[in-house]
Amino acid sequence: MSSKRLYSTIGPSVSTIKNQNLVKTQAFVNGKWINSSSGETFEVSDPAKYPKEESKLATVQSMTEDDYKSAIQKANESFQKFKKVSGRERSTLLYKLYQLMHDNKEDLAKLVVLENGKPYADALGEVVYAASFFQWFAEEAPRVSSDLIQSANPENQILAIRQPIGVCGILTPWNFPLAMITRKLGAAVAAGCTTVIKPASETPLAALALAQLSEEAGFPPGVVNILPSHESAKIGKLVCEDPIIKKVSFTGSTNVGKILMKQSSSTLKKLSLELGGNAPFIVFEDADLEKAVTGAIASKFRSSGQTCICANRLFVHESIYDEFTTKFVEKLKKDVKLGNGLDEGVTHGPLIHDRSMEKVREHIEDAVDKGAKVLLGGDKRPDLGENFHDLTVLGDVTPKMLIFNEETFGPVAPIIKFSTEEEVIKLANDTPVGLAGYFYAKDYTRLFRVAEALEVGMVGANTALISEAALPFGGVKESGFGREGSKFGVEDYTVIKGVVIGGIE
Repeated sequence: MSSKRLYSTIGPSVSTIKNQNLVKTQAFVNGKWINSSSGETFEVSDPAKYPKEESKLATVQSMTEDDYKSAIQKANESFQKFKKVSGRERSTLLYKLYQLMHDNKEDLAKLVVLENGKPYADALGEVVYAASFFQWFAEEAPRVSSDLIQSANPENQILAIRQPIGVCGILTPWNFPLAMITRKLGAAVAAGCTTVIKPASETPLAALALAQLSEEAGFPPGVVNILPSHESAKIGKLVCEDPIIKKVSFTGSTNVGKILMKQSSSTLKKLSLELGGNAPFIVFEDADLEKAVTGAIASKFRSSGQTCICANRLFVHESIYDEFTTKFVEKLKKDVKLGNGLDEGVTHGPLIHDRSMEKVREHIEDAVDKGAKVLLGGDKRPDLGENFHDLTVLGDVTPKMLIFNEETFGPVAPIIKFSTEEEVIKLANDTPVGLAGYFYAKDYTRLFRVAEALEVGMVGANTALISEAALPFGGVKESGFGREGSKFGVEDYTVIKGVVIGGIE
């Protein structure tokens, strides 16, 4: 892309990125930067900016179904060679990409802030977190191994060979525009797979910067293909139904996950689905209140509540309810500063778009109508921008309210009283989803008992910060299946072939 062409597609905010090689608005396919075959584009906006005409960040190519089909074919051609590359060579590629992310972490973080809205400190944390998956899977790549199994027949030996599954379709959300790609891409590459990646249409710029870094790291053409598109439903269907793609990994809502699963059934694809949650956060009567308050704020309000594992229902024992809510509200009043994520001192940014705002307002109004009390906040913040909302705390919440039963994905903390451990476990598990759960208690027997009783895929016991590359990340029930990260992360990108060798004497 020429310099003139580049600058004609980006706004003034993005032009301040120091390393302009990271600023891309085209798709990256088979080692080349290409335009959409239809000439269609879409705009990417800064959710913190207003009025609307001042929020434009870039005009990005919107790739078509035909473009995706071509990319899938190229990825398949690349796979025939890449699957033979040694684990040590794949490790080297991943480690180079890890290092390049660190070398460019400030620019990557700024891109995340601009298109996602989260504060700079959070965005920088995401970059480091995202890069850690490349480091982790660089260490796993040489250890993808086969097993020798003793046969019941003494003349035979059985080999269980673990092989890369093939071309993988990766569909990612906007709330972690880098980490949700690296957690999947790192595992796929470690296994020897090639990828076709569709980033969220709200946040394609960070993903395309990652494609640029993969090129600089020396990845063979066709291993990493990243194609932005505003046609999310059409592209998702194509990826799920294309027979060349052997696995799909998706992070997003439960409803969309169910649609993708149906679409994938025609070719019986292997799936990893990390879907919606409704995380309980339980504070027992023997908890360290200071730590519980700090943990609740970190878990509930990180990225203004727009994370899949954030606390969605705060259960507090009746004997400490008043003390907890007072400390909780006081700390929020003291520590929170809403605003543009690039401004100094800002701790919390905007919601991603108007649809998120509508859901936040619906949950607050429904709860108040049914008897909840607003303990803090409760209002939009048009003085900051159309996507800003107060961090809000609701007391006296009950299971009859929408906010108890639905994931808010916004800056609202509903607090529910409980009396007994048995009662709160029942309430916490009274949901069709089960991604993450948290609780604070000093009784060590309760630590094990409650951790086992919660129907979730991940538990934070006396901690609210659970995400790291070593964690087997994923849920149960309608929060999906499959695990990402950890020693289990590569498995979903492989298939096992059994080989029986006879004639052994």
